[in-house]
Amino acid sequence: MSTSFMPLAGKRVLELGTMIAAPFATHILSQMGAEVIKIEPPAGDTTRSLVRGGPSGTIIAYSHSKRAICLDLTTEAGKDVFRRLAASADVVIHNLAPSAARKLGVTADDFLAENPRGIHVHIKGYAHGPQADDLMTNPIAEAATGAMDDHRVDQRPTRFGPSYHDQFAGTYAVIRVLGALLDPEAPEAARRIEIGLYETGLHLAARDLAGMQLKTQLLGRLEKEGGGEFSMPGYGAYLTADARWVYLLILTDAHWAKLTRALDMPEDGNPDYARLRDRKKARDVVEAAVQAAVAGFDFEDISARLRNAGIGFNEVMPLERVLDAPQARQPGKLRSLDFRGLDFEVPEFPGHPQVASNLPPPEIGEHTTTLLEELGYGAAEVEDLLSSGAARAYQTGDFAWAPVRDKR
Repeated sequence: MSTSFMPLAGKRVLELGTMIAAPFATHILSQMGAEVIKIEPPAGDTTRSLVRGGPSGTIIAYSHSKRAICLDLTTEAGKDVFRRLAASADVVIHNLAPSAARKLGVTADDFLAENPRGIHVHIKGYAHGPQADDLMTNPIAEAATGAMDDHRVDQRPTRFGPSYHDQFAGTYAVIRVLGALLDPEAPEAARRIEIGLYETGLHLAARDLAGMQLKTQLLGRLEKEGGGEFSMPGYGAYLTADARWVYLLILTDAHWAKLTRALDMPEDGNPDYARLRDRKKARDVVEAAVQAAVAGFDFEDISARLRNAGIGFNEVMPLERVLDAPQARQPGKLRSLDFRGLDFEVPEFPGHPQVASNLPPPEIGEHTTTLLEELGYGAAEVEDLLSSGAARAYQTGDFAWAPVRDKR
């Protein structure tokens, strides 16, 4: 795979991140060629100890090909190292709590004092406003912006599986960074970037919020429906004869006509169900008809029928089979990593050739000594930083996975 396309080559990005939002943002920048230095406290990124005391999939997927330094930013010596790093960097991205950012000296004011032309990104719970210092997590963002109310399990509002709001916030941060990098004369205000999880959630919900307002004004009353699959019969997951789930995308009247023909349904051509508004009125009947039709075919048979009919569908894939799909196996879509003697395949940044170094995720403080030397610290100074605890280098056994006991 060619590594010649590196649009962010030569750019240095500092990450003071934990969990997902900031590490995901710097992961994207890394895949575009930037050098990313992951700065962690002695306790490490939270995701370093989530699986049997060791790193989780988040570290493997979003911290590969980064460098790592471990600093205690509660010490003046640790803060001094950060200031030197800041002076050498183009961008800093963090998702620390506002109070923690002030305490550790990594706010926009702190960074720009060392690097007046740098770009500072704070991914936080809320951007400016009365809740600017409040804390927020991904599921709280779902709850606050309407997403969770529309996602219920046994009628109980429930968080989504993946942390989409964190990842979208990281993506929005990347967009803002690229915009600032495109303008060498960008004013300081454009280089002081705040991305709120709450504001991210609002933007993601914009379509639903506008649709709610539209219906309320047209109808003169509030009318709420479930998610798309609950308001459009034939849109959702259905079980085949061989107990595999297939997800159908039946949105329009044309889709419905194709489905009834493809599956030889008795409802084919029935004018009572030809229009979406009529199918909605008879939702239970239509849903039962689709369930019965899908249950009459094995998955391979129904797949051929749906594909030939031009209907959008896919099997609901369990995680353990996702990367076995021929589409996923195409060149350039997966990156092979060896981490602690285990083999991993992690998806690449979509639509982009592999550009970042193909290195496993760094251990905590793996590059501490090297980076301190690069910053101009002499051997005795490096030793003082390490012995005082202001900086820390990787020690064999840090965040090791607990052994799996044989239960036989």
